[in-house]
Amino acid sequence: MPRYFIQLAYNGTNYNGWQVQDNTPNTVQQILQEKLSLIIGHTIDVVGCGRTDTGVHAKDYYAHFDSEKTDLHSEGTNYIYKLNKVLPYEIAIKKIYLVKEESSARFDAEFRSYEYFLHTFKDPFLTQSSLLFYGDLDFDAMNEAAAHLLSVTDFTSFSKVNTQTKTNNCNVTFAHWTKLNDTQYAFKITANRFLQNMVRAIVGTLLEVGKGKINLEKFKTIVANKNRSGAGMSVSGHALYLTNIQYPTSIFND
Repeated sequence: MPRYFIQLAYNGTNYNGWQVQDNTPNTVQQILQEKLSLIIGHTIDVVGCGRTDTGVHAKDYYAHFDSEKTDLHSEGTNYIYKLNKVLPYEIAIKKIYLVKEESSARFDAEFRSYEYFLHTFKDPFLTQSSLLFYGDLDFDAMNEAAAHLLSVTDFTSFSKVNTQTKTNNCNVTFAHWTKLNDTQYAFKITANRFLQNMVRAIVGTLLEVGKGKINLEKFKTIVANKNRSGAGMSVSGHALYLTNIQYPTSIFND
């Protein structure tokens, strides 16, 4: 049976995250499966590239699914248009790709990137997309601490406890704060995989560094101790975006 990757973006403000849950139908995965099944004409189950928490957004997200139909990726069939017509305004389909039958949106991803946005002056147009932080932050110190993450293997200190993951090892290849303008900043982090709550916990701890409550050596100790209780509070999910997923070109069919 043909396998497809579906590329989408979503605003997670009104959703309880990506993954289907027993206690709520209000997840991106649940709604996407329902609308795909409606348009394609048979039951569709999708497997996402990863989980996003309640309120977290995705500018670039991939999921895979199998279908009896062989033309879903063809532009002339207008499946993307049909799906976007029935999906809520917060979820948008970008493209459908035909891939090799063994391809996995979750396990074949080579790296993922997240961005977290922060602003330091009240702006009503940023309320739902960025974290408002009052006070001074030392971004040079924050970037020194962030750079240390590139030499870290075990990220237990930034993981939600009691998860079902077999390992807390990740390979972070980029972590840096950038000034966007006089009042807005963005933290970007790239890794082969992320643990549940990891980015929000890292940002929360880096803010403690920026406020001068934690120095670089203390930050290194927190990481080395592999204890979530030693790190900072997790920041709100509303300012977090999954921004890029990279796959090997070999999994895509021409």
